[in-house]
Amino acid sequence: MPRLAPGSPLDVQEMLGAYAVNDAMNQLLLEHLDPRAWQAKLPGHPGRTIAAIFAHVHNIRRKWLRLSAPHLKLPAHLDRSRCTQKQVRAALAESAARCSEMLAQSLTAPRSRVQSFLRDGWARPWRPGAAMFAYMITHDAHHRGQVSMLAHQLGFPLPGLAAYGMWGWEKLGKACGLSLPASHKEKRPARHRASNLSR
Repeated sequence: MPRLAPGSPLDVQEMLGAYAVNDAMNQLLLEHLDPRAWQAKLPGHPGRTIAAIFAHVHNIRRKWLRLSAPHLKLPAHLDRSRCTQKQVRAALAESAARCSEMLAQSLTAPRSRVQSFLRDGWARPWRPGAAMFAYMITHDAHHRGQVSMLAHQLGFPLPGLAAYGMWGWEKLGKACGLSLPASHKEKRPARHRASNLSR
């Protein structure tokens, strides 16, 4: 695997925009999730409800903040058995904003108050950086997959607007203020090149 020199520059603004897109995916899913699926359980399945999964996502973010950035305001804890979709949407928006602050501070300040990333009390600290960012997004994505599958199994599959909309990075990015950089070597589709050659 190619190695960059330690301390190679990261496009922090782009990373923060990508983290905002990540939470926009959560919000899109919540907006279009059938309320009947919220606290429903699969017969004979001991796993979490969709409400519990989303509460877990928020509460884990709180743990990251408490352990890694205790100087930042901690969002309120969510009760997985009582929280509503509306409450979870608001809570996730708040915890995403605080996590974005933590990321910004850890990735930009030379003497940041965020000295390390602790994903749990038993885990060893990580140096803040790209791995921390990737871990935070991967955690959300894993649970979005769980929710999507569980909603389908419960008989309330996500509408296409959410199921496929989560992959609309260009649209979500634009809504979040993320300008996805164009490739230095943008290529026109083959059909355009062929039509030019035939003239």
